[in-house]
Parts: sequence; C-alpha cells; structure tokens
Amino acid sequence: MDKARLLEELAAEIRVCPLCRLCETRTHAVPGEGNATARIMFVGEGPGEKEDLEGRPFVGAAGQLLNTLLEQAGIARDDVFITNIVKCRPPGNRVPLIDEVEACNDYLMAQIAIIEPKIICPLGSPALKTLLGPDLKITQARCKVFRKSGILFIPLYHPAAALHRKELMSTVQADIMVLKELIDREIREDEITDLTPKVPPVCDASAEADENPAPANLSLF
Repeated sequence: MDKARLLEELAAEIRVCPLCRLCETRTHAVPGEGNATARIMFVGEGPGEKEDLEGRPFVGAAGQLLNTLLEQAGIARDDVFITNIVKCRPPGNRVPLIDEVEACNDYLMAQIAIIEPKIICPLGSPALKTLLGPDLKITQARCKVFRKSGILFIPLYHPAAALHRKELMSTVQADIMVLKELIDREIREDEITDLTPKVPPVCDASAEADENPAPANLSLF
C-alpha cells in the first residue's frame, strides 16, 4: 500500500478520534497535509481557530507567515509535510496538556513512520520538548542539528512567535535561511548532537554462568 493511502487512512482515524477531551470542543480534527514522501516535515503545536474551522494545518496568520518564509527559502509547501503534536484545537489556543499530547503521540509517530522524512523541524517549544525531550529550550536549540533514531531534527521558532513579538521577525526570517543552507548540503557529523537513547548491553547469561559456575552441591538433582 502506498504512503499517500496509508496517511489518508490514518487521517480518517484522526478525524473521529475520541482519545482525549479535545474531541469534545473541536469543529474539525486537523491530521496534517503535504507530500507523503516529503524529505522535510514541520511539526507545530496545535491547530488554531482557522485550522479548526477548515480542518487544515497552518492556514491562519501563522500559516501565512510560514508560507512566506518557505517561499523566501525556495521550499515549496507542496514538497513538505506539515502537522502538529495535537490534532485538535486546545480551547482558547492554550498550550496542549501533557495527557493530550500523549493521546495524540501515536498518530504523530505513525505519520513519521509512514513518511520517513530525512529532517523534522519542530516549530516552537511544545513540539521541541515532545519530539526531543523536556529539558531542551527553543531559544538555545533553534537552528541546531540533532539526531534521534536515525532522523535529523532542526528546531525553529514557531511562526506565531514572530507575530506576537515583532522583534523576532528578523530572527525567524534568518533562521529559515539557515535551514535552507543546511538542507542544501551534507551536514557534517560534528554539527550533529545525537539524542538517540543509549541501549544498555544485553547480558549474556550463558557467559556469566560459565564465569561463575554453580557449586556442585547446589544442584537440583
């Protein structure tokens, strides 16, 4: 089955999702949209009012700014995939609660598994913390390259940040050009911070038994 069909089947499930309280206040769930084989995936925080009404991601003011930024960087919106850590609008555009993010996480992980992007751009602090860990700060992590489970992550400010704080506009514009420069070349290993969880070595029970043989008088027979 092709990736586009898998994404659409997942989207159909998301549209009727009952897993958290956000389903009670949504107009439409917003699964995400874009290229099913996208090299780059953008992950924001959650749908806003306009997204909730239309069922599409990033179609409000922040989405219009994102479109402008992508155009400035020569990145076609049709070539990327855009979604959020939660698929339904939190009331009043509040930050999603932990249990809401957890309820939606399997959907996000499934989208990533289907698309297999080379680069994921978390947009803003909630997306950064969800995807890479609660201790990271967007002010320090933006435009840096992280690796986790074989995927590269390049966090950026959420476009809404520049709408709320006009002094960030030039920073957001500069950051998208940094992203463009990074995706247009081979990223060096010394530029990457690896966050892949370390797997502890598997204990070889047979080898341990050979090194520490049981005394003969402890035999069960």
